[in-house]
Formats: sequence, structure tokens, C-alpha cells
Amino acid sequence: MYVTTTNDLPGFRVTRHIGLVRGVTVRSRNAIGGVQSMLGGRVGAYVKLAEAGRQEAYDELVKHAQAHGANAILAVRYDATEIMPGVTEVLCYGTAVIVEPA
Repeated sequence: MYVTTTNDLPGFRVTRHIGLVRGVTVRSRNAIGGVQSMLGGRVGAYVKLAEAGRQEAYDELVKHAQAHGANAILAVRYDATEIMPGVTEVLCYGTAVIVEPA
């Protein structure tokens, strides 16, 4: 699966547009890092939590595209929304396409 944030894939041409695909996860945080967040600086535990959420959403995106027969995803983006205090939805989305070498 080719995945890119650009609107095209150099060296390939799009032969079919499948459409929007997405991967969603909802993650919650706990009280870890409270002292660090009050004092400032990098909070490694939250970085790991954020990366885990993005990876889950990305993995779901790829599964969704594969289920629709795509071999590439263009214009990939991430979004995150706090649903309630401490609970965040992470969305990864893009355009599923079929590409072949140019």
C-alpha cells in the first residue's frame, strides 16, 4: 500500500479513484505526567500516547482502503478532537485510489 500526504504519487498514475477512506480511534489519558505538565517540558508518556493513537488510526485507514480494493492512499491527513476531558478521537483520512507505474 502506497500512502502519501501529496495529491499524486510520483512515478505512478491514478487509474481509478475509489474515494474517501478513514481510520478512527478513541483514546483516553490518565493522570501520568501531571507534575511534568505543570512544570513544563516534554511529557514522554503523552508523546507515546499520542503516537499510539495516530498509529491505530493509520492502521485502520490502511485496512479501510484495502477493503475497498485500493493500492494507494493520497492526500493523507490527521485530525484530533477532544470528545470529553481526557478522551480524544484521532482521525486519519485520505483518498483511496488504484495506481500503476507511469
